[in-house]
Amino acid sequence: MNEKAINAVATSIRSLSMDAIQKANSGHPGTPLGAAEAAAVLYGEILKHNPADSKWADRDRFVLSAGHGSMLLYSILHLSGYKVTLDDIKSFRQVGSVCCGHPEYGITDGVECTAGPLGQGVSMAVGMAVAEQMLAARFNTAAHKIVDHYTYSLVGEGCLEEGVSSEACSFAGTHKLGKLIVFYDMNKISIDGSTDITFDEDIAKRYEAYGWQVLRGDMYKPAGIVKLVEKAKKCKDKPSLIILKSIIGFSSPKQGTADTHGAPLGADGIKHAKKVLGIPEDKEFYVVPEAYEYFAAKKTEFQAAQDKWNAEFDAWSKENPELRKLWDDFHSDNATKDIEEIAFADTDKMATRDASGKALNYMAQKYGNLVGGSADLAGPNKTVLKDCDGTFSPVNPKGRTIEYGIREFAMSAICSGIYLHGGLRPFCATFLVFADYLRPQLRIAALMKLPNIYVLTHDSIYVGEDGPTHQPVETLASLRAIPNVQILRPADAQETLEAWKMAYESKDHPVCIALTRQALQGFAKADSNWKENIRKNGGYVALDCEGTPDITVLATGSEVSTAIEAAGIASGKKIRVVSIIDYNKFDDADCAVQKELTGGAARVVCAEAGISANWKHYATSKDDLFCINRFGESGPAAKVAEHLGFTAAKLAELLNK
Repeated sequence: MNEKAINAVATSIRSLSMDAIQKANSGHPGTPLGAAEAAAVLYGEILKHNPADSKWADRDRFVLSAGHGSMLLYSILHLSGYKVTLDDIKSFRQVGSVCCGHPEYGITDGVECTAGPLGQGVSMAVGMAVAEQMLAARFNTAAHKIVDHYTYSLVGEGCLEEGVSSEACSFAGTHKLGKLIVFYDMNKISIDGSTDITFDEDIAKRYEAYGWQVLRGDMYKPAGIVKLVEKAKKCKDKPSLIILKSIIGFSSPKQGTADTHGAPLGADGIKHAKKVLGIPEDKEFYVVPEAYEYFAAKKTEFQAAQDKWNAEFDAWSKENPELRKLWDDFHSDNATKDIEEIAFADTDKMATRDASGKALNYMAQKYGNLVGGSADLAGPNKTVLKDCDGTFSPVNPKGRTIEYGIREFAMSAICSGIYLHGGLRPFCATFLVFADYLRPQLRIAALMKLPNIYVLTHDSIYVGEDGPTHQPVETLASLRAIPNVQILRPADAQETLEAWKMAYESKDHPVCIALTRQALQGFAKADSNWKENIRKNGGYVALDCEGTPDITVLATGSEVSTAIEAAGIASGKKIRVVSIIDYNKFDDADCAVQKELTGGAARVVCAEAGISANWKHYATSKDDLFCINRFGESGPAAKVAEHLGFTAAKLAELLNK
């Protein structure tokens, strides 16, 4: 290893970072100044990667979980040859720049995931390591290893304090993800000062208890970091945490203090740092020439690594044409099995969670890349996969069922990591009310435009005896508020199958499917093009009447059959019922489409077993909101509904007014 060149790279990272942050008058210099050696040695000596092709399938992955230190990543991406220019760095944190405030997936070449909300990056790295194991088990042969890479992440104290990292790292240890290596930038400083005020546990012992190998080193000894990684790789049955003692804001006047965490150094501070580093004080965005020279010389080596893999992949493809086709199908979301589509009758009566279980298994048989599971609720969620290679585990890495444990937040992050890795389509499941536990990661998945699938059962007061703690009333509205998240609430078994197909069709957004615990009566659809219209408009006419309706009921999920029943009870009224499976799609539709669906009715009633927030501008009056603006009650579902006045009979009374 050329330590002089590595030191030149580290110095250049510090130079670029401090100047970019100063120019933007915004940013976090502490991490790039303190952890520059880790980035330099990782991209120069450790990673299997090729900056000329950031999407190479068998590259090592690196996730900067401490995403506030984004200039560390942008600097090393620029120096090592990714498509991040010096002009990009000079426009750090400006509108339209690829050097965003925090790393964003899909915007910056070489950025593997959107990171910044602490703990989520390393949790997604766990998912990437899961995907590597799954794909290696399925596609590697005795003669050829075409999936054989590592996942790395860099965390700070903030990531390790956030609960999601504990969930995910516990999962990683349990599943013996030996190809996951995490660097801990241990500087013992956070925004409010020394971490001792809030964070004094023994991290090494905690991670050893999780089932990790824990190694220790010095951030400022690059050769030592290389040796620690070599040791980590020798441990096949444990992920590794490499604790690197460092100094936050290294080289700045206030190094080692919280003052260097999240604010520019200032002109005097930069002048001091440049003097310490031995670089020209009068030059902005200075790069030590040896840094560029080092990575220029590395280009051939980087390309040779990919060329070697390409040759291996070509040989594997020729020897295993069926596996190659499967590989292409996995990476293109193509069907891998010709299977007859399941069908539900409009007379079927079943809980939509039960219909979902059948639809999921149909989809899993058709699409071999569909993997996932539940947060310890596989039975209630109806997400048990049958004939899909069993459960993912250290002894069965080919298993497509993932037991996430009671870790909703990490479950979503692991799903995102699996998708980001490539080759697999993940789903996860829990009760709708517990979507609040995973919501921060759902938001990041939406920001990254990932088509994760979320199965959310027990969607209303009809949960019954579990009571108001488990009866979601506000959750649907809160999920609908997240941009780029599609919420589907099917009304019967037929709609549930379509919801699953719509979820798998998604290429650029997460999809949540909200499902009932209680059985729902299927119904004949008045609209023969209902499948097309739910995709186009979010809803369709489920029950119609002759001529212009007196009342149109807009309903979702379980309230569609309630509305149909109420329409049969109501006397002397011409009633239309519209099933709104996708509220946001309906809400975004043209006014003409909305008017066509309501059929010109003088009165519009809205029915949903949740708060009325989404429906106020559609209902004719406040009295026409058949919703639940309070928490539920504990008791048998039917009794709870009766107690809250949420029955077909009560809806019929409203329609008769």
